[in-house]
Amino acid sequence: MLYSVFQAFQDGIGPWQFSAAWSAQWMGFGLQQLGEWPAPPLSREMAAASEVFSRLRLTHARPSFHIDSVRVGGPGLEHDVPVVQTAVQVRAFGTLLHFQRADADPANPLPRVLIVAPLSGHFATLLADTARTMLEDHDVYITDWHNARMVPLSAGRFGLTEYVEHVIGFIDALGPHTHLVAVCQPCVPVLAAVALMAQQDHPAQPRSMTLMAGPIDCRINPTQVNLLATSKPIEWFERNLVQTVPWRYPGAHRRVYPGFLQLTAFMAMNPERHKKAFIDLYGHLLKGETEAAEATIRFYDEYFAVNDLPAEFYLETVAEVFQQYTLAKGEFKVQGQLVDTRAIRRTALFTVEGERDDICSIGQTVAAHDLCSAIKPYMKNHHVQLGVGHYGVFSGRRWRQQIYPRVREMIHMVN
Repeated sequence: MLYSVFQAFQDGIGPWQFSAAWSAQWMGFGLQQLGEWPAPPLSREMAAASEVFSRLRLTHARPSFHIDSVRVGGPGLEHDVPVVQTAVQVRAFGTLLHFQRADADPANPLPRVLIVAPLSGHFATLLADTARTMLEDHDVYITDWHNARMVPLSAGRFGLTEYVEHVIGFIDALGPHTHLVAVCQPCVPVLAAVALMAQQDHPAQPRSMTLMAGPIDCRINPTQVNLLATSKPIEWFERNLVQTVPWRYPGAHRRVYPGFLQLTAFMAMNPERHKKAFIDLYGHLLKGETEAAEATIRFYDEYFAVNDLPAEFYLETVAEVFQQYTLAKGEFKVQGQLVDTRAIRRTALFTVEGERDDICSIGQTVAAHDLCSAIKPYMKNHHVQLGVGHYGVFSGRRWRQQIYPRVREMIHMVN
């Protein structure tokens, strides 16, 4: 019922926001034509307000990665290299996407990296800055998870076990010498996947895994997110947060955790920050500060693109990761097989945490080092980035200038 009410609201307000976007565009064009002539009273205010209102909308369509080229080369030798996106594997719930550089040399390949994106209410495009940065020195692949409301019931279930199996399948498709980079939520299933591959002596065991701001052990320094997850029994989450996809979509009648609920939860953690962002956006538009306005617009166009999660994946993640801590306690199972992280020996481990992360606090990701006790000390490293929150770990200036060089160094050292 809640999903249908939300969709009805979206359908009702949609035409008004479209009209506001059209009005902002044409009023802005008219103001440009005036040049040095005085603008009509309140015209700039109306154009700015219309633009802000038009941006306060959610979409269920995956945005573009906007990675058409990558800047490479040392000082004085910088040049752009075209990049083409190709689908290596397409499954019902996700696509293995390859960012293929035009200068790729089969005789001298760059280290192959698989970025495992979170399935937590946003699309993999949230990691566009992560992928773009890594393309400077690597051959990059990414897990592009599909919107569950677009997946028909005939595709079957997709739970935490299926996520782990998809990760193993993607690694197997890429072959030996693959490096993994997991961001946030997938750190748990990625660690489980690597452990299972080690237990089975899989020939494509990855050379390294980088776990960034992931909830390996949520018992450590619990955040507001962790406290919320343990404040109710799992039945409460199923009863109150799981919804059914409306009939008009390909995934009609599939049970999902709607992306708009996850986005609402995230925004509720810092409502004043988001409120200020839109007040500032209005000010930037009013003053003609185009660059600052476009930066805010780009962020919220991506942030407001929501992705529905399969209900079984959401509920199993809440139960196993945030309530029962099964992987951290050595009790996590995949298809009845106990996952033993102590089996990992050949895969190097690098963990990254953000000093100000209010979603996955310091200590929760580095816990992987204790779990992977068989990895030699010289193959393990940890980095705490000062001055960044959750998103700053994998996106933005500090990611590019301070965190990425450490990740690159580790990958190239063990490649």
